[in-house]
Amino acid sequence: MREHKILLVEDNPVNQNLVESLLSGRGYLLLKREDAEQALILIRESPPDLILMDIHLPGMSGLEATRILKSDPETKMIPILALTALAMKGDEARVREAGCNGYLSKPIRYKEFLDKIQEYLDQDKGSVHGT
Repeated sequence: MREHKILLVEDNPVNQNLVESLLSGRGYLLLKREDAEQALILIRESPPDLILMDIHLPGMSGLEATRILKSDPETKMIPILALTALAMKGDEARVREAGCNGYLSKPIRYKEFLDKIQEYLDQDKGSVHGT
């Protein structure tokens, strides 16, 4: 069975550590980047199975990075889950409009978080990378 590669794009070290602790021991390879520009480089070099994208990042926003990824035939099939503290009415619609496949709000509720990740990885079944 292939190890799933998940990219976390998050600039907050506390949130990085939380996600890492939740995913460790579950057979996932977690890659981390603190800004969208570096994440885009990594994604093009070694596409992950799933991207967890913070929305408020230094420099380019997570929504802008998502639009870039979803407009590129090479990366448009990679599922992207918005991981954000946005919780206002209409925020979920905004992240979906940008191309995010799903939405997880902070603070992270660990069971919902892990279930959502597994749901998107199960949908993939290797279709993104042909495995």
